Amino acid sequence: MSAGHYDTATSRPRGGRMPRRERRAQLLESALEVFVAQGYHAAAMDDIAERAGVSKPVLYQHFPGKLDLYLALLDASCDLIIDHCRQALESTQDNKQRVAATMDAFFEYVAGDTGAFRLVFESDLTNETAVRAQVDRVTSECASMIAHVIHDDTGLPDHPSRLLAVSLVGMAQVSARFWLSEGGGGISKADAAALVAGLAWRGIRGYPLTDEH
Repeated sequence: MSAGHYDTATSRPRGGRMPRRERRAQLLESALEVFVAQGYHAAAMDDIAERAGVSKPVLYQHFPGKLDLYLALLDASCDLIIDHCRQALESTQDNKQRVAATMDAFFEYVAGDTGAFRLVFESDLTNETAVRAQVDRVTSECASMIAHVIHDDTGLPDHPSRLLAVSLVGMAQVSARFWLSEGGGGISKADAAALVAGLAWRGIRGYPLTDEH
């Protein structure tokens, strides 16, 4: 995750007491902005506290350290993309539309205004075991859901189904990130997702359905 310029002038004004849950959400929002802009290693708890408009002791009341804060954000970000993938697969029984919806989910997530995808797919802390486990969880859980669909529809054994599913997840997230890094390259988000979905569908539909379908 590349470091970016962080403008402390955008820090929030210091306010009064806030319910713990609301304060935690505010701190996470501020931390996300700082981590996305600077990367984990360059970010400091001072920056996050200033961005949130709180004192460092208040920040430490909620999160004992920078890694704890990062992991809380990462966990929420991973849950979000996994949930989007689940919703895409459950949105229809038409497998062509399922592929399209899954690609849309990844492109939508990567194109999000918060830049949260950088914590998951471009983290500069993947040498940390807890971070690596969370990042791997996205591929593992999304692939597991997709593999069930592939297995049920094609009758392929579990391992080949999972390999194909991991390939689809990799195609989705890498192509979405490339599209974003190129500024779209003149292709809209919807058209880019549809283009990649078309490639994926042309491959996956080549496997015959089981007799039950």
